[in-house]
Amino acid sequence: MGAFLIPFLILVGIIIFISNVKVVPQAHAFIIERLGAYKETWGVGLHIKVPLIDKVANRVSLKERILDFAPQPVITKDNVTMQIDTVVYFQITDPKLYTYGVERPILAIETLTATTLRNIIGDLELDETLTSRDIINNKMRIILDEATDPWGIKINRVEVKNIIPPADIQNAMEKQMRAERERREAILKAEGEKTSNILVAEGKKQSLILEAEAEKEAAILRAEAKKEAAIREAEGQAEAILKIQHATAQGLRMIKEQELSKEVIAIRSLEAFEKAADGKATKIIIPSDIQNIASLVTSIKELSNN
Repeated sequence: MGAFLIPFLILVGIIIFISNVKVVPQAHAFIIERLGAYKETWGVGLHIKVPLIDKVANRVSLKERILDFAPQPVITKDNVTMQIDTVVYFQITDPKLYTYGVERPILAIETLTATTLRNIIGDLELDETLTSRDIINNKMRIILDEATDPWGIKINRVEVKNIIPPADIQNAMEKQMRAERERREAILKAEGEKTSNILVAEGKKQSLILEAEAEKEAAILRAEAKKEAAIREAEGQAEAILKIQHATAQGLRMIKEQELSKEVIAIRSLEAFEKAADGKATKIIIPSDIQNIASLVTSIKELSNN
């Protein structure tokens, strides 16, 4: 029997040793008590406690936690009762204070959140409550963080999730919002029509300006064309006059070169007079020198006969 006792004791010792070896995981902490009194806080790693003397009093998670509380009835400054639910983000920073600081710390945070929310909303009217979520969140975070600091808890953030006013208030708000939307729609429609009318008028104005400029350009072009035509006509007349004068001078020069006698000139005059007499004129005015010219012609004929 003694041969079996020693292995049995060894086995029991091994079991007791293994059962007292503890591994603390990441983001956790163990509170160790010795004979009912706090001894130490174990951090991450391998630890061995004394059998039957030491015990793990609490296993604390150091991760950030979320508490989503049910809607709480609160009364505003203007005596409107509404339901508000909040979300609290907290983290345990001191496992010892969290273990020994308050009984049931989660319930304590919930109760503290409800009373703090009532106090803050009690100083605000309905409209301020609906439009001041950031202010409410910030005030609650500061108050809760100060109150939970002795419990080893850090309040990181508080969010007001829902604000539910009474049904009659909701109906009135919906009517007000509908009227506001209709008013904004009417304003936008009026502004759109105004802008459209302005654009149409501006377009007509630009059109009239462009038409006037086109008329001006056309008038300028017509004036320039008339001026150019007049200049060319004047140049043509001047050129014609120059050609006539040149022809006259050429004729005179040829007459001078031929040295026509008075008798030849007189004969040419009679020929011209004869052509004039062949016209339809009923009266012929004979120059005073025509007799002399006639006698001159007669003399010439006689000389030619001889």
